[in-house]
Amino acid sequence: QVQLVESGGGLVQPGGSLRLSCVASGLTGTTYSMAWFRQAPGKEREFVAGINWYGDNVKFGNSVKGRFAISRDSSKNPVYLQMNSLKPEDTATYYCAADPTHEAVAMSQSYEYEYWGQGTQVTVSS
Repeated sequence: QVQLVESGGGLVQPGGSLRLSCVASGLTGTTYSMAWFRQAPGKEREFVAGINWYGDNVKFGNSVKGRFAISRDSSKNPVYLQMNSLKPEDTATYYCAADPTHEAVAMSQSYEYEYWGQGTQVTVSS
């Protein structure tokens, strides 16, 4: 059974930083890209960042470019989302997702991702 578990969310002041982690289980022997999406109340789910299996293809949503970074080390697990210069509009529930179909390219559409975590809340407020 595949399980994705996010951690690292919380309350942070504007301009601050957080690092989210996503640990995947049940995907041993499978190659997969990973991504982070977010959803704020009343808004659609938004692509934040994605990384391929090899770690050499990354993609970011326009609203986070230059502020967020996504990474995975040689063990491929966990995947991290480093969030810097946080703004109140970054407040949302952040979800990690796994795509075992596209190992070489990180996709930005949510329908490409087969497995999802339960989400971790990030609140940016003073």
